[in-house]
Amino acid sequence: MSTYDRYVNPPETLQWQVPASGSARFSWEYDGGRDRLLALYQKGKDKQWDGAKRIDWDLEVDPQDALGTPDEMLSLYGSRHWAKMSRKDIAELRQHYVSWQFSQFLHGEQGAMVCAARIVESVPDLDAKFYSATQTMDEARHAEIFGRFLQEKIGMVYPINDNLQSLLGDTLRDSRWDMPYLGMQVLIEGLALAAFGLLRDTTDRQLPKQILAYVMQDEARHVAFGRMALRDYYRQLSDAELREREEFVIEGCYLMRDRLSGVEVLENFGIPKQEAQELSEQSEYLQIFRKLLFSRIVPCVKDIGLWGERLQKAYVDMGVFDLGDANLDLLMTQDEEIAEALDRERFATEERARVTEVAEAIAEGAEAATA
Repeated sequence: MSTYDRYVNPPETLQWQVPASGSARFSWEYDGGRDRLLALYQKGKDKQWDGAKRIDWDLEVDPQDALGTPDEMLSLYGSRHWAKMSRKDIAELRQHYVSWQFSQFLHGEQGAMVCAARIVESVPDLDAKFYSATQTMDEARHAEIFGRFLQEKIGMVYPINDNLQSLLGDTLRDSRWDMPYLGMQVLIEGLALAAFGLLRDTTDRQLPKQILAYVMQDEARHVAFGRMALRDYYRQLSDAELREREEFVIEGCYLMRDRLSGVEVLENFGIPKQEAQELSEQSEYLQIFRKLLFSRIVPCVKDIGLWGERLQKAYVDMGVFDLGDANLDLLMTQDEEIAEALDRERFATEERARVTEVAEAIAEGAEAATA
């Protein structure tokens, strides 16, 4: 079945063309590079994995309760509409929400893949080109995995959110080589990482937990790469150039905070857009979620040197200024450790099951021989 047939609201076209601008840059300096980036490149090579093998796709998923999260996390909970909904209606609402969330992850990962490829093309330094090449492969794997989860386990796909598409388009159309880093690896992937982490830590369903944990392990490297490259470059920029990038960050943060709330799902359940927006705004879960969304972005923005007065005021207005002092390195280390712990637990269980199976087979053979 084509993906088109699984779209809740099919897009007008299955392709989106963004006019490219900017220069492709070659470097004839092949000797060495920055030790930190080359070490990250080596780690990127060492940590490649196959989503078809590392993830246990045989795990069953109930598409109408794929994450096992409580009803209180649905923005309709407690509203006049909720009182009229049957358990079947609520189950369908859950399916739509998971589809919408993971569809945005899917589209965002394809965007990250395109941006990583653009970085390979446009970044002036060869060490950054090397690492970006490994990231392009990572993002392709993530898009493959999220696409498979939606098509095989959920059976439903949502189009890309208009505002996510707008931010992605602005990122790709900008001719400055650092903008794919800033737009994708700091803003879009920073938001995605926070969303991944919230779902990873709240779901008790093993397949989505595996997907989110393993994707986050890769993304920890990607954010580290963006921080290294941008921190070095932004030290060289004038105040005016830094202000331009701060304005881009401010606009992108407001756009994602105010518009990425799943209103499309409620509209598909017959709720007018205005009321759907109001219900989303009133959701206690959404308020918590919004603050968590910036837990990866704010400390990263501060770390790379974008911390002007106007940007700080914007973060005060959003209620996330205090996140600037968060320990981003610790968060990324935890992401890696959670994925590795999940692997150890999974494969130890499989090994114990295999040992038990062999022991039973030996015992059955011995019993048959003496019968």
